[in-house]
Amino acid sequence: MYVGSLAERPVGVLQGGGLSSTALGIWLAEQGIDAHHLIADIGQAPPAELEAIVAAWRAQGVPAALVDLRAPMAALALDLVRYQARHDGGYWNTTGAARLVLVEHLAPRLVAEGRTVLAHGCVGGGNDQRRFARYTARLAPGLDVYAPWTDPAALRRFPGREAMLDAVQAAGLPLDEGSGADWSTDASLAGASHESAALEDLGVPVDARTLRPRWSRWPADAPDDPHTVTVTVAEGRITDIDGSGPDPVAILRRAGELGARHGVWLRDVVERRIIGTVCRGVYEAPALEVLGAAWRRVLQTSLDQPSRALYEQLSGTLGAAVYEAWYADPAAVSARTALDALLERASATVTLTLHRGTARPTAVDVTASGALQQTRFGTGGNRWREPLAVAV
Repeated sequence: MYVGSLAERPVGVLQGGGLSSTALGIWLAEQGIDAHHLIADIGQAPPAELEAIVAAWRAQGVPAALVDLRAPMAALALDLVRYQARHDGGYWNTTGAARLVLVEHLAPRLVAEGRTVLAHGCVGGGNDQRRFARYTARLAPGLDVYAPWTDPAALRRFPGREAMLDAVQAAGLPLDEGSGADWSTDASLAGASHESAALEDLGVPVDARTLRPRWSRWPADAPDDPHTVTVTVAEGRITDIDGSGPDPVAILRRAGELGARHGVWLRDVVERRIIGTVCRGVYEAPALEVLGAAWRRVLQTSLDQPSRALYEQLSGTLGAAVYEAWYADPAAVSARTALDALLERASATVTLTLHRGTARPTAVDVTASGALQQTRFGTGGNRWREPLAVAV
């Protein structure tokens, strides 16, 4: 889809404040396109920063609105933990999850407003372009999708990120703190992905010289003293961490604060992308790394061996579904339904020790699940578990 076909069509822009999506807004304004910008709050920045982005677009004469999507983003993030829906190299694909949240909750709003085109600023030909296309086709089939960096006219105007940055600065528009000419960060409550010219080189180490974490401390800079935290799981769902209470946003916030403070956050993987390239993926997900460590201990105490084998198979299916953007398709929905059934009785309280980049389970209370714990040595060496019926 090219810009010439947008002249008489109302466009909805998914605007996050990153460099390429801000450049998209400038490009549409320059072409006189009727565009309404929706800025989604998925926990990527403080609300005041997102409100500043809205105000800046309105000051340019462009309609803009802030939409709070923190609750669905947190709910999906906890499902990633619940289903262990990780991808190549074992990382949490928080970017792929965020694309689903954006389309699922913003596309219906665009349709209700009479918008007929959804526009996003993701790189042409990349994973995210495919994710927006797939989810829009499934969840809002009446919307067309405009991906500007596949449009020759847009590419002539913005041949690279340097030209985008010049235009954004000239317009006086604010940028997300994770965006620049040579680096990009895509963030949400669930975590952040980091990309840059340096990180693309697989021979370059990921360290303080090549990566600035969005929220987290490097393990060497974390506190000397270990920190003990408890995670509560009831009937297959995380209901509390360190006194957070059951609200998913509060759980993600608290887990993220703890992981970031204690250096539990980094995944540096070499991934195989949808488009066929091999590249480095650098992921900062302190909340999911902490919660994931507790969840794996819950699985060990809650599932028998055949159930655990099926769980692992379906987890891999869902990890691919999040990455490849078919999480809303029947196969993924069926996998989630099956996992929900397996996890109905999964209940435990896990104690974790967080210390300089590690989250180590140190104790687990399975009283709530009714699991039978071995008590052979604690009962004299001749009884395997308690309670034990004794004939009289």
